[in-house]
Amino acid sequence: MEGRVATAAVERLAGLVREAGSTVALTGAGISVPSGIPDFRSPGTGLWEKVDPMAVAHIDVFRREPERFWRFYGDRFSSLRDCQPNGAHRALVELEERGLLDGVITQNIDMLHRRAGTRELVEVHGSIAESRCLDCGARYPLEEARARLERDGGVPECDCGRSLKPDVVLFGELLPEAAMERATTLAAGADLLLCVGSSLEVYPVAGLPGLTLRAGGRIALVTQGPTPYDADAAVKLDGDVEHELQALVAAL
Repeated sequence: MEGRVATAAVERLAGLVREAGSTVALTGAGISVPSGIPDFRSPGTGLWEKVDPMAVAHIDVFRREPERFWRFYGDRFSSLRDCQPNGAHRALVELEERGLLDGVITQNIDMLHRRAGTRELVEVHGSIAESRCLDCGARYPLEEARARLERDGGVPECDCGRSLKPDVVLFGELLPEAAMERATTLAAGADLLLCVGSSLEVYPVAGLPGLTLRAGGRIALVTQGPTPYDADAAVKLDGDVEHELQALVAAL
């Protein structure tokens, strides 16, 4: 791990990690920005500044107009094809390998935590790793879904003839029950919840830091821009997420 100069805030965070019996990370889109994946809400660059999510990424749009949905999501598939984990993902893997991190809860669907090597991973919004048929239940791995996307004229089809849906949570859908139960258990049991690259505005995931606080734990923020939990955080780091997490690992 590349060494980084530790600021006072990084040293404070390192102390919190050392003291914690259980540390859990909660990650959002900001952790993947250094990998070349835009986040959703940053002014001027956020994905939802360019498109209306309700017009392209809602379950009703998928059911009613799969062509419109896949014009948007096909571009997402292409943009994520060559993206690789960055130093922030790898820093969390190193913390896990050193026994300092009990798990990662992520809002991201980009598979980068998997590719980095995180073992205890909860993908609360699903993952592009598979696509599935909502009618017959058949599942297809990512590369097969991509091949069918190119073969079938812009809408990948199941063998039964119905449109495939990426196995991610769209607007208008509930989060997977098992994933949320696991995330809730991890957050409630954490002495320290390390929130990385998330605005903490999208519920129900945004409620997890409150769960940690009510259970007597602490929260630490590593994210740029304000969050609803800034006043409750034991420490906040607002620099480059890669540099901050690499500095944390170096300080431990």
